[in-house]
Amino acid sequence: MLASPFAVETIDRQQNLIVTRPQTGFCLRGRIRIPGDKSISHRALMLGALATGETQIQGLLLGEDPRSTASCFRAMGAEISELNTDLVRVKGIGLGQLQEPADVLDAGNSGTTIRLMLGILASHPERFFTVTGDSSLRSRPMSRVVKPLQQMEAQIWGRKGNSLAPLAIQGQNLKPIHYQSPIASAQVKSCILLAGLMTEGKTTVTEPALSRDHSERMLQAFGAQLSVDPQTHSVTVTGPAQLQGQQVVVPGDISSAAFWLVAGAIVPDSELVIENVGVNPTRTGILAALEMMGADIQLENQRVVAGEPVADLRVRSGGLKACTIAGDLIPRLIDEIPILAVAAVFASGTTIIRDAAELRVKESDRLAAMATELNRMGAKVTELPDGLEITGGTALRGTEVDSYTDHRIAMSLAIAALNASGTTTISRAEAAAISYPDFIPTLQQVCQ
Repeated sequence: MLASPFAVETIDRQQNLIVTRPQTGFCLRGRIRIPGDKSISHRALMLGALATGETQIQGLLLGEDPRSTASCFRAMGAEISELNTDLVRVKGIGLGQLQEPADVLDAGNSGTTIRLMLGILASHPERFFTVTGDSSLRSRPMSRVVKPLQQMEAQIWGRKGNSLAPLAIQGQNLKPIHYQSPIASAQVKSCILLAGLMTEGKTTVTEPALSRDHSERMLQAFGAQLSVDPQTHSVTVTGPAQLQGQQVVVPGDISSAAFWLVAGAIVPDSELVIENVGVNPTRTGILAALEMMGADIQLENQRVVAGEPVADLRVRSGGLKACTIAGDLIPRLIDEIPILAVAAVFASGTTIIRDAAELRVKESDRLAAMATELNRMGAKVTELPDGLEITGGTALRGTEVDSYTDHRIAMSLAIAALNASGTTTISRAEAAAISYPDFIPTLQQVCQ
């Protein structure tokens, strides 16, 4: 092993990751076990709190976002043991039995926590809730879930026409609706389905394209009466429901695996195996995109764990070629576009990413952030209104870049720095802990 090319500098609680590429270069080798899937971790905690009986969760993600979910539901009466990856016990209090909290609920940086929780809170009659988050979350649009909930006769108030947190919710007996969602969004779909759990009758969501289906799989596992029409991209829940505590095994998060898939593909002479990755077909857009780019990726040891398909992913380095990423593929890889932009920098030709305007309202404007920071390193990236145009083949050079306190930007820039000459300093790299607390130690472990 070489002396570590990585250093972490802490200034006023801010962490800067310093990556210095040796002149002889390095390769990536080893087996990696990634954190639990963030989407499934959130849903397991929420449904466990709403169910009767005990839910046992193995492999929970220990990032800051699931901690926010656990904290909110503890404040409303659910008993949730200390979070760990081995076993978390959730003693649910039953659907409709959440208590009115004594204080404001804090969703931290987690859009999933606040948006899914709104559907639950709005359908708890005669209880009042207030929910907020950090400065980033308070700037992110909530109208996409507030408006359909208002169609169900929910009472929700907030800033800028009820579109920004903090939000106040007066729980109601809601009415069922058939919501034609203008966007394919698992958060929107899940919010409405969760509201429908306590709503008499059939609540249906129809999407323009298929979004990730973790909520549907888990709701059915917990006993909700759910029907799915894949032809029309529609899901219907019949309420009121009865949920029963379950045993949940959380697979590894493919969004976290994406960083290693790209790293293994672009760093010469590399070979990595990422173990126990969830390969739910609504989440494997990253595999489809990298396959189009010519990446050498194999799925091994394919199996089904607790209703979710799982595999080990082996990636070997090799030349990549440009492609176009757009249309129905986008909902299946929306969180992976920042790291796909890094892959495109090292692909021959010009890669076009379109239909991804959703990235402008994530933890940061991810399109602007990736274009700005990659260009600062010497790449050729042009912002489009709904995507990016990336001309590959330009050598990157180390410089100072910023994470925008966005976990996916921080990790994407760290992977780009592996192939940049000299030294790259990524400021505010502590953001990676939101979804991947061990990202930097794992990076140190696989670099040889």
